Amino acid sequence: MMSEQHKHFAALAARVASDRDKTAFAELFDFFAPRIKAYLRRLGLEDSAAEDIAQEVMIVLWHKANLFDPTKSSLSTWLFRVARNRRIDALRRDKSGLLDPDEPMLRPAESPLPDAMMDGEQRDARVRDALAGLPEEQVGLIRMAFFLGYSHSRIADETGLPLGTVKSRIRLAFGRLRRALEKDEQVDTDF
Repeated sequence: MMSEQHKHFAALAARVASDRDKTAFAELFDFFAPRIKAYLRRLGLEDSAAEDIAQEVMIVLWHKANLFDPTKSSLSTWLFRVARNRRIDALRRDKSGLLDPDEPMLRPAESPLPDAMMDGEQRDARVRDALAGLPEEQVGLIRMAFFLGYSHSRIADETGLPLGTVKSRIRLAFGRLRRALEKDEQVDTDF
């Protein structure tokens, strides 16, 4: 059940979305901007970077308030998720030399031997066949989670499914994939 404060913030966000209400935005800005900045500082960002991202988050609210859905989350959850994602994006863009160019993990992998390539292609084919045997609702969730890299929460947001349903369908899909792949391996070793 939504608290009165959550209802109030949702109503203000709706006014920003529909009417570009500056008074509503100012109230939301005054409440959330310092809290978002403090949150980002606790995550280790410098003061100026935290302030910049907090400003970006509030700009997102101004321009994209229509994307906020109060039936899926509170405004604070939505804004802090935007802040978290902006922080991650900023860390990915950071080219300040924090990476060691001699790091072995950054070197290109050696070319695989032909038999290893063949094994990999066979494994990939088995996985594709196993995926084809899954119900479409599970395949879609597996694609979002592992091929697109979406979190379970984002999948729930994108599909409109409850988070628990997303998690259980992915778990069921993994069980089916494991059984199918183990069955294939059993057939391969019987030869």
